[in-house]
Amino acid sequence: LVAYGSRESAVLVRAATEVARWVSVQLELAELDRSRTRIVEAEIRALRAQISPHFIFNSLAAIASFVRTDPERARELLLEFADFTRYSFRRHGDFAQLADELRSIEQYLALAGARFGKRLKVTLQIAPEVLPVTLPFLCLQPLVENAVKHGLQERERGCRVTIAARDAGAEAVVTVEDDGVGMDPELLRAVLRGEHPAGSGIGLSNVDERLRQVYGAEHGLVIETGVGAGMKVTVRIPKYRPGVHRSA
Repeated sequence: LVAYGSRESAVLVRAATEVARWVSVQLELAELDRSRTRIVEAEIRALRAQISPHFIFNSLAAIASFVRTDPERARELLLEFADFTRYSFRRHGDFAQLADELRSIEQYLALAGARFGKRLKVTLQIAPEVLPVTLPFLCLQPLVENAVKHGLQERERGCRVTIAARDAGAEAVVTVEDDGVGMDPELLRAVLRGEHPAGSGIGLSNVDERLRQVYGAEHGLVIETGVGAGMKVTVRIPKYRPGVHRSA
């Protein structure tokens, strides 16, 4: 930044220095914003990569099993599968409405239910007033997938997954709970630190990190669990936060 004057002036030098500092700060903020955008995009790509090929294969196999015995159900499941994959792999927007996330979760559960049948029991308790709340894209689906995976693990009698969303004044509170095998708290802490032991996946740490980036450290995941005690994950979503809005 260069300033010209008719003669040397201490005031002009100070003014130019302050303007230069301001411009430098703005450039640094712009670079940080670009870096944050790249990080968020990378994290969403990581979540998409986690959508198991086995889940896709098993979903299509379950649909195929109904083609002759129940063609109408096969058609409905195929439409659910198409909508689920279309939403999960959409190419725009870091944020989504809670209603859209829950719709995608319902599609995932419909496909999982076709495979597991009566072993998987699901309860939804959703307050209509929180449906328009905006939250990070693909923020809840990994939590539900984790609940189904660990809820049914080594449990022939099946499990129950409960998804609830309630109004808490300035926040919407979403919980995903299962009565499955649970997890050792030490292992859970390792997962949240980003140390992914074999089979633990990346969903929990990815969602926890994105929530903290968007809303602050106090809005990370709250997880209650123990070996054999199931798992309950709580997400607190501020209804209004600068910079958080659903993309058109």
